[in-house]
Amino acid sequence: QVQLVESGGGLVQAGGSLSLSCAASGRTSSNLRMGWFRQAPGKEREFVAAISWPGASTYYADSVKGRFTISRDTAKKTVYMQMNSLKSEDTAVYYCAARSSGWPNPVRAYDVDYWGRGTQVTVSS
Repeated sequence: QVQLVESGGGLVQAGGSLSLSCAASGRTSSNLRMGWFRQAPGKEREFVAAISWPGASTYYADSVKGRFTISRDTAKKTVYMQMNSLKSEDTAVYYCAARSSGWPNPVRAYDVDYWGRGTQVTVSS
């Protein structure tokens, strides 16, 4: 019912920056909340950031707080994540996520209704 497509991944050096975007299509609504998860090889998928849609409430994992910023353009049904001061431990596949109701706190993977296919972010040391 909802499709999510990520873009903006790539290879950067430690300390650098990347910006990710995720466009939603299909049976979306004004109640759609969006966010980001990531998964490194051999590890479980973990929460990164989330934002209300509509609304301005944001949530961040402690590991990225102060370095990553999530935002959205409601008219374009797009969510963004600016990633600064990247570290090697940020290397992972980043997945766009969406939910039809408000995000709980803390946010967990089973709270997600829709997933994107993922985009690779690699941070070299």
